[in-house]
Amino acid sequence: LVGIGFIDLYGIDGKGKGSASDIKLGLDLAGGVSITYQVVGDEEPDATDMSDTIGKLQKRVEQYSTEAVVYQEGADRINIEIPGVSDANMILQELGKPGALYFIAETSDDGVRNYNYASALDANGVEVGEWVLTKTLEELQADGSIKLVGTDVKDAQAKGYRDDYGNQNIVVELLMTDEGTVKFAEATKRAFSRGESLGIYYDGQFVSVPRVSAVIANGSAIIEGQTTFEEAENLASTIRIGGLKLELEELHSKVVGAQLGVEAIETSLKAGAIGFVIVVVFMVAVYYVAGLASALALALYVVLVVLLLNGFGMTLTLSGVAGIILSIGMAVDANVIIFARIREEIAEGAGVLNAIKTGFDKALSAIVDGNITTLIAAAVLLMLGPGTVKGFAQTLALGIALSMFTALVVTRLLLSAFYGLGFKDAKWYGTAKTHKTVDFLSKKNVFFIVSLALIVAGFVVMGVNKATTGDTLNYSLEFKGGTATTVTFNESRTLEQINAEVLPHVEKIAGGAVQIQTVQNSNEVIFKSSTLSVEQREALDKMFMEQFGVGESMITSETISSTISDEMKSDTIMAVAVAIVFMLIYIRIRVIFDLVLVVW
Repeated sequence: LVGIGFIDLYGIDGKGKGSASDIKLGLDLAGGVSITYQVVGDEEPDATDMSDTIGKLQKRVEQYSTEAVVYQEGADRINIEIPGVSDANMILQELGKPGALYFIAETSDDGVRNYNYASALDANGVEVGEWVLTKTLEELQADGSIKLVGTDVKDAQAKGYRDDYGNQNIVVELLMTDEGTVKFAEATKRAFSRGESLGIYYDGQFVSVPRVSAVIANGSAIIEGQTTFEEAENLASTIRIGGLKLELEELHSKVVGAQLGVEAIETSLKAGAIGFVIVVVFMVAVYYVAGLASALALALYVVLVVLLLNGFGMTLTLSGVAGIILSIGMAVDANVIIFARIREEIAEGAGVLNAIKTGFDKALSAIVDGNITTLIAAAVLLMLGPGTVKGFAQTLALGIALSMFTALVVTRLLLSAFYGLGFKDAKWYGTAKTHKTVDFLSKKNVFFIVSLALIVAGFVVMGVNKATTGDTLNYSLEFKGGTATTVTFNESRTLEQINAEVLPHVEKIAGGAVQIQTVQNSNEVIFKSSTLSVEQREALDKMFMEQFGVGESMITSETISSTISDEMKSDTIMAVAVAIVFMLIYIRIRVIFDLVLVVW
């Protein structure tokens, strides 16, 4: 316990590696931006186009954070996660734009140079330099200096060939679209007549500035000057990804301020610590020495969870923290069953050592069955559940496995150790009290009627809710779609104040009705509206900052499209149904197995 606790606090190398601070945090804890894009169109996109798009987006997001990741989901979706960024709306506006590649003439029609080579000496006295624009892209677009854009390029490939003298030449071969062929012919004719270059500009910098040596009218050209094939391939890839025709639409985005993530961690740790202390006090107060053994086992369980989160490389999310806190209580559930059995054995006259052995043996099947059925639910959620609950399912499964180990192995060893240290009297463990037997089966009709009445009442309430709100259930944002903006004000506000002072401004920007939800014992207020555009989100953030003095890091937003919300709804229903079926199958198998044992 001390050894693993030390690793959790300080790591294994003195620099924090493997410690709790080294655990990978999800965006809801670390802060940042999470976006899901879908390719627009009914046809499934080409695999090469998707790969190049991911490459394009990866290159773009790395300028915001070196830890940003871009990955494909399914055939036509791309997920982006950028931790630790602040200007989230700007990122949302910049990402996913096709045609960010430009072919720029060296000079405009009036003879003004559009770009220059700026050179300087570095610290070692070596001359370094780069091509820089002398005008903005808007100015170049207005005066016609931008001759082609990325979508005019059909393909770009690195090629190698040997000339007549046997020398190896490495080039980038360009192939234009039909429209691009016409534009390229005009651009090369103009540049060739002037002896100029045609700069290729991508994402804020020139990637190549080749001199035009001929008029190219067939739409096929080569760029020379690359010294290695890798250099040529990088240039070709840049040109390809700048010329993609894939159009992306935002399905889901979530923006979390870093400060809110820190607060979420602090409050979660506080909740976990309080839960841990309450469970320990309860177990020791009710089960004496056995309770102390379970408390030590629970402490070992907690430090093992932290260790294995690092060991398995899990990303800890806010829902994952909820899974851990929940499993803290579940970790001693098995001990309660075992200790109750031990007390029953002592009450029947068994010695303490035999009672401990028999108690563990008799409780084993109930503990295994309870944990396996919960593991089934966790496994189904992990495979079929929406993305927002996968972190919960991961930590819940880990917690169940560890709780079985600490309850069945660690607690048993500790009880044996305490017995060996001299705690041999039954008073240290307690004796089960005699309870009056209740004949539940004779009252089965009452229970059936009560259960049926509750089920019918549930359907009635769902019907009333459908008639008044249009939905059978009170669906959250994940299931309805829209934008939820969470604002932490500097001071507490009543619902009446929010309705009078804040809501009109929000509804004006949102362009429709807005639902308000306050968070108890905090200054947080959640504004739920229809899906907002990036411009509307920016305007909303600006309004909160300027009119109510809210810090930018204290505003978070989440947008879920109707496509994503419908999928979440169907995925959730499927996960619940599959989990119920598999649990019922397992229970049926166990009942048959027990009957066979009884008959045998």
